[in-house]
Amino acid sequence: MDATELEWHRGELTGYCYRMLGSGFEAEDAVQETFVRAWRTYDASRGPLRSWLFHLATNICLDMLRGPQRRARAMDLGPAAVPGAELGAPLPPERWIHPIPDSRVSPEDLAVARETVRLAFVAALQHLPPRQRAVLILRDVLRWSAAETAVLLSTTVTSVNSTLQRARAKLPAVEPADLEVDEELLSRYVSAFERYDVSALVSLLHEDATMSMPPFTWWLRGRESIRAVLLASDAPCAGARLLPTRANGSPALGQYMDGRAFALVVLDVAGGLITGVTTYLDPGLFPFFDLPMSFAHALRTEG
Repeated sequence: MDATELEWHRGELTGYCYRMLGSGFEAEDAVQETFVRAWRTYDASRGPLRSWLFHLATNICLDMLRGPQRRARAMDLGPAAVPGAELGAPLPPERWIHPIPDSRVSPEDLAVARETVRLAFVAALQHLPPRQRAVLILRDVLRWSAAETAVLLSTTVTSVNSTLQRARAKLPAVEPADLEVDEELLSRYVSAFERYDVSALVSLLHEDATMSMPPFTWWLRGRESIRAVLLASDAPCAGARLLPTRANGSPALGQYMDGRAFALVVLDVAGGLITGVTTYLDPGLFPFFDLPMSFAHALRTEG
């Protein structure tokens, strides 16, 4: 085994750990710890390297999930706010589902199961106990057999099948999303946002669209509620600039205010309309997504 062999598995392992943990940063930490332990423990008598890596990664994730609180989206934490309601106090970072760049997950993983890295699906997984979560991801997302999963978890095929049945029954339903990016829709959204054209912006939203802004639990549901808030907010994002990226198999945008990194915006799209806007008010995400910390730097790089 050498470093090249380990790196070949990084994307797939990162996707697995991300679904388990709900944080791209924690997923990368888990994968790195998996590699460290693999260097110390692997030999060919244990079986294929891939199986051993997933065995190690699963145990590491289960250890990391021993805390009492699960990660969530704002929509999972309480009812929608009414226009005019206060944002409230922010919650600490460990309470939130965080986004992950598409580039950190293997292309094969995204092509086969793009919807299973979307924010809504990852949030739904957090409702499952960790062991049920692992079985469902291994069986239904990564398509491991019941026998392979049983060996990995040191249990029986009967136990795996029973756990999978319970996990499927408990997993909350997730609305489907468009698999391909509508570049024209994205371009219209960027133009409307940068001009702070509320009418144009709202016209791109589904009537039941949601809007949230981690780390605040405040969130909105419905095109009209979003319109009301945008019109009453004294144009706080006027003059913002956006740079495109990809997160969780979805279009995303780095938002810059006064030329400086401000927020990462992740869009959910279905039926040719935007169904969800999640704005992460955390400039610390920009390096993770290979986005520059200033818009001026982006222009110099491009030009």
